[in-house]
Amino acid sequence: MNTDIVNLLRKNNQPKDWNTLGPEMHPQMVDHVGKSPVFEFSNTLTDSLEVTTQLIAISVQPIESFIPFHVHNYVEMMIPIAGNCVVTTKNESFHLKQDDFIVMGNRTIHRVEPIKKGTIVVNLALKDAAFSLNDLDFMRYYGSTTNISSMLFSLLASNNDGGSYSLFKTHHDQKIITTLDDVIEEYYHPDIQTDQIIRFEILTLFARLVRIASKTKMPAKAIKTAPSNLLSLLLYIEKNYSYITLEAMAAHFGFNPNYLSSYLKRQTGLTFIKLVHLQRINVAAEYLTNTNISIEEIAAKIGYENPSYFYKVFRDNFGCSPNEYRKRNQ
Repeated sequence: MNTDIVNLLRKNNQPKDWNTLGPEMHPQMVDHVGKSPVFEFSNTLTDSLEVTTQLIAISVQPIESFIPFHVHNYVEMMIPIAGNCVVTTKNESFHLKQDDFIVMGNRTIHRVEPIKKGTIVVNLALKDAAFSLNDLDFMRYYGSTTNISSMLFSLLASNNDGGSYSLFKTHHDQKIITTLDDVIEEYYHPDIQTDQIIRFEILTLFARLVRIASKTKMPAKAIKTAPSNLLSLLLYIEKNYSYITLEAMAAHFGFNPNYLSSYLKRQTGLTFIKLVHLQRINVAAEYLTNTNISIEEIAAKIGYENPSYFYKVFRDNFGCSPNEYRKRNQ
């Protein structure tokens, strides 16, 4: 790894006192592990403990510091890039060697036990909007490792309600190390393309982790994973939005159309047609931002034969006309 980056990480991982930080952060206590309280940390933080709105955020674990059990409303990856560490969940502990990865699911109780001076543990926070279902689809069908890739897919793509993780022993795989190095260096030396590069590099990282997992007897562990039925349904809508019908989708998955409609409404709070409209107008927004295609052509491309109806749906969801949206964002 770049020496300047290593020095920066060492500078940023100096000890922090929870007795001082706790009252300043005002975390909400949500559970207990034995007699130990569990706090909810909802914001992603920089190394200086400032809140960041980035969809992918990186921080470094402070050395010789106690951090209590906690949960996040996002996925967190923890990687010791120098030395070892112990990650404890509600039910067990994991000894991570240098370059091992653990992916902690949304709202999974965990903490990193105090690490020694000289150890560097990098934390990657991944909010649920960081990747689309299409981005993650490659992990769902990976030959004989479908169970591993689906597990990781579920962790990243769902609002899973706690108790999930995947542990990967990388055995110091050089390609994984190099990819992680690139992610860290981009994050600490940002420019206009940094966010996109980091996103693509992390997708590459996932693919390499799945490859490593396929070659080991015990590639990952999980307490539980979220069901992928809903994810499959949403991915189908995302792929087929321009010509989709409830009847065709129900037939594809072997469901009764009424059952499928009720299931989507129950799981997402939105009707089938609302989900389709949302996907269509989000694609339309990309066209409006990144191309000069006429609005009538965009309407036809995303599945609206009547441009007037497209205008109505777009305004209902964005609060402005497609023309206004284009002027603001292009």
